[in-house]
Amino acid sequence: LTFLLFKSFFDKGYIFSKIIGVTLGSYAIFVLGLMHLIPFSTVSSIMVFVAVAGIFFFILRHRQKISDIWKTHWKIFLGEEIIFGLALFFWAYIHGFSPDINGLEKFMDFGFINSILRADYFPPKDMWFTPLPINYYYFGHLITAVITKLSGLPSQITFNLMLSTIFALCFSQSFSIAANLFHSLGLQTTFKKMKLILAGLLGASLVTFAGNLHIIYAFFKAYPNEFPVPLWELLFQPALFPNGYWYPNATRFIHNTIHEFPMYSWTVADLHGHVLDIPVVLLIIAVLLSLFIKSQNSNNKSQKTVKDKTKNIKNFIKNLKLDIGYWTFIGFLLSVAYMTNAWDAGIYLLLTFLVLVGLSWNLKNNYKKIASAFIIVILSFIIFVFPFNIHFKPFVSGIGILCAPEFLTNIGKIGPFLFEANHCQHSPWWQLITLYGFFYFFIISFAIFLFRKRHATVADNFVLLMSLLATLLIVIPELIYVKDIYPDHYRANTMFKLVFQAFIMFSLASGYIMIRIVSSIKYKELNFKQKLLASCFLLLASSLIALVMLYPHQAINSYYGNLTKYQDLNGTNYLKNLYPSDYAAILWINDNIKGQPVILEAQGDSYTTYARVSTNTGLPTILGWTVHEWLWRGTYDIPAPRIEEIKILYESKTLQQTKALLKKYNVEYVFVGSLEREKYLNLYENKFDSLGKPVYQNGSTFIYKITPL
Repeated sequence: LTFLLFKSFFDKGYIFSKIIGVTLGSYAIFVLGLMHLIPFSTVSSIMVFVAVAGIFFFILRHRQKISDIWKTHWKIFLGEEIIFGLALFFWAYIHGFSPDINGLEKFMDFGFINSILRADYFPPKDMWFTPLPINYYYFGHLITAVITKLSGLPSQITFNLMLSTIFALCFSQSFSIAANLFHSLGLQTTFKKMKLILAGLLGASLVTFAGNLHIIYAFFKAYPNEFPVPLWELLFQPALFPNGYWYPNATRFIHNTIHEFPMYSWTVADLHGHVLDIPVVLLIIAVLLSLFIKSQNSNNKSQKTVKDKTKNIKNFIKNLKLDIGYWTFIGFLLSVAYMTNAWDAGIYLLLTFLVLVGLSWNLKNNYKKIASAFIIVILSFIIFVFPFNIHFKPFVSGIGILCAPEFLTNIGKIGPFLFEANHCQHSPWWQLITLYGFFYFFIISFAIFLFRKRHATVADNFVLLMSLLATLLIVIPELIYVKDIYPDHYRANTMFKLVFQAFIMFSLASGYIMIRIVSSIKYKELNFKQKLLASCFLLLASSLIALVMLYPHQAINSYYGNLTKYQDLNGTNYLKNLYPSDYAAILWINDNIKGQPVILEAQGDSYTTYARVSTNTGLPTILGWTVHEWLWRGTYDIPAPRIEEIKILYESKTLQQTKALLKKYNVEYVFVGSLEREKYLNLYENKFDSLGKPVYQNGSTFIYKITPL
């Protein structure tokens, strides 16, 4: 399937077969589990993957060519496997210096994975809000659970291995995209292979490792973290680099917003939707690039061999109108993107549209063909995402308009559009330049380059389309925001999800532009002025690249303790130090309790160690992190009553009242450990002996099994 999709790639898209295979297999497991046809287990997962592989092997008429491709391309495949392997082991090693699954969103992500692993069928249960299913974009977590089942490793290891795997996929897939962009130029030079590898490595490095120009602040006197100021207001102190530089500031520079990028995500190690979806969005970009190159090349070929203009158009349309399966596959990938990180589906649907428009730019009367292809993509997306949407309720409440005029704020809402008073945040120009000036140096240089050259190649046009979309993604949060539950940070999530993808596309574009311009420079044919301009470009471009590549040095050393104390990849060892007896109890649960019976534990705020039992076991509890459930359920009124009910369960001395609540939530186990004793000062533990019996005891930690009521 990969070789068919990437016929126009010099490497036949080999490295993308990894994510294509695991995505197709996981989706099949997901749908079969939703239909209760096959339970989710290691054996059934192996059976499904074998079946999926067999189906594609027998239905695709490409088997004979596969062996030929292997014979002629095995060195390329081996090279990409080496790149993937080195990246995998590199980040696994780095991550081993701080493997704790604790802090930020890690509890949520780990809880999802553990809940999915315990599920026999889908949808998986929300471990923090029994008995409802997860109401979040969890398909990336499901893929992680599938690979965990196949590997036979415990989830506290695979959580961290998945981060390293996504890191490796990001680097190797970006390498392939960047190298194929350069290869499509068709340059015949002595150093073509060297430049091809250099183009791939530069593009991959920018996507995977680069920061933004905020790193410049490391050469100036540090500003208070919450109050950024322009550089010209700070004292320049290059000798004191990094000058107290705090790496998260590069992602919280604009007031009340988030503007992250991959390197920051690798560093803080949340296995969140935007990270899990990186291999998928890179796959979508690659498929669209392959289509773009193939269609344009086919059109150019037909123009050379056929003189009749009508036949030219027919040949183009014939090449453009690929079989329904091709467009359906793009729709499938968009559905996976939606189920993993919803925003990405809309972003890359727009890129798909731009690619279709780009393909038809110079031809007339083919809009129906373009429209039909786009409709197939949308319909297939709707069909493939339908099983997920059956049990998912979006928690977005509208589209807010920034700086709405007063007469509209008096109205408040028109359709999906919100007009809220005192919602008028905009990003200062100097902050935008700091965050994105690196990319626009290359974009502007590229525009000048193409204007002087007066000819754009297939790759040039694709890079321009990505740059156009990336620019749009930066502009949108300056105009609108998607309404969620956060009052002061109302455009934070909108900016976060949009500019994260803008960073990826801009990084691919910048790496290509650098090599594209450098490859076209022929110093012997230039006059003095041209040589001076070329040298200035090379010096400035190289300096900027070196600057943004300083970020990983600062981030990694800060988060991972200067890489001084290696631990391992077990993400739950930290619990031994925090709550040793609770940790032992959690291990006992994972070894002895099967299925997903409800367990009662203390409820607490988000980003704390509360909900540590449900998170680390996958057993559902009555209520976990409250603010997260508030977001997922749409209103605080839904989770709020459970806070008092849990307190009653632990503190009430009335057996009848306790029995009623245990029955209401079908509680089978009660956990009494460090946090329960700390939070519920009037804990009445003796009643649990009357309602059931202790099945585990270690120090002050008890687990009671409740007698069926």
